[in-house]
Amino acid sequence: MPGPNHRWIVLSLGVAAQASFSAMFSGLPVTGVTMRADYHLSTGRLGLVLGGLGLGVAISEIGWGLLTDRYGDRRILLTGLLSTGALMTVMALVPLRSVAALAACMVAAGALGGSVNGSSGRAVMTWFADGQRGFAMSVRQTAIPVGGAVGVALLPWLAEAHGFALVYGVLAGFFALTAAATWRWLPAAEVAAVVRERSASPLRRWDVWRFALAGGLLTVPQFAVLAFSAIFLHDVKGEGVALAGLVVLIAQLGGGAARVWTGRLSDRGGDRRTMIKGIGVLIAVVMAGAAVLTHAPTPLTVAALALGGLLANAWHGVAYTEIAVMAGPGREGAALGLEGTTLFAAGFLTPVLIPVVLAATSSWTVVWALAALAPLLAVPLIPGSPRRMAAAEAPAA
Repeated sequence: MPGPNHRWIVLSLGVAAQASFSAMFSGLPVTGVTMRADYHLSTGRLGLVLGGLGLGVAISEIGWGLLTDRYGDRRILLTGLLSTGALMTVMALVPLRSVAALAACMVAAGALGGSVNGSSGRAVMTWFADGQRGFAMSVRQTAIPVGGAVGVALLPWLAEAHGFALVYGVLAGFFALTAAATWRWLPAAEVAAVVRERSASPLRRWDVWRFALAGGLLTVPQFAVLAFSAIFLHDVKGEGVALAGLVVLIAQLGGGAARVWTGRLSDRGGDRRTMIKGIGVLIAVVMAGAAVLTHAPTPLTVAALALGGLLANAWHGVAYTEIAVMAGPGREGAALGLEGTTLFAAGFLTPVLIPVVLAATSSWTVVWALAALAPLLAVPLIPGSPRRMAAAEAPAA
């Protein structure tokens, strides 16, 4: 049986799984300019294709979470990694000749790859004690911007220089390597098993739903910056892919560092819900600044978008920890699946709706203003701190 220090290996596997998925999920949208040209897409159809990744995760995430609670982290994580790698291999070998085929593959990639979110998260929650979970989950979540940064740096160049077959082939390699490491080092479910308490399913609790819905709204600016920075800078500012890649890299890497910091702070007694509310307000302020600076000199606009994207990446680890704790032992997978569903539903809807807003208003200022409004709406949805609520309900002395 693995010793207590094996938890760091489990965390490393969670990081690798999330990074592999994120390289695909974050990297493919930044190839948007090349994808639009190579596949002969309109901006609206491009939004639908890229939104398919988020849609795939959104429609499958709760199911994966429930399966993880039932069958264990190892089985579900391996299933997701191997199946997503197989799909990427097929996409590399078989030319995609229609928009429908490309969109269907994106939905399938999201649906299969999304399994890593709940399964790796539940493994981390199982192996780490409460005083370490905020940090551990934030490190795992940091793999998303770090893996995304790898995808952002690598995939647009590969697509432009060598075509999309190599893009999909490289992604298949990432998933295959991670699956091999998971097979070797992640213990079977019974080793890290947790006895399920006789508690209500988190899917039947309104406070858990409120928290998850708030997460979806907080995610809107992240996906707006991720999916449309390249298009905005190309169409409005006349800039190339390199500057858009820089914006997303700053948002992803800076956001990753911020995730670790917020996770460590929450383990030291910081209130997770209050922390997330504060970050939501900051995101709204900065994205409102991006809206005001839409037609300002390019460095100012880029700085606002990069900072907004950074802040929009900063809260995820703390949120995933909090919703898993709210669910209770043995129910983490379902709660993490619900959180993933709302986040990736936003990942689907955001790139689909932005072209609609642009068609109706012809204004990127409106786009960034709506990206500011979403996190502002999220703040009152987040339930109050359980400590403060308990103090308020306590009888007077």
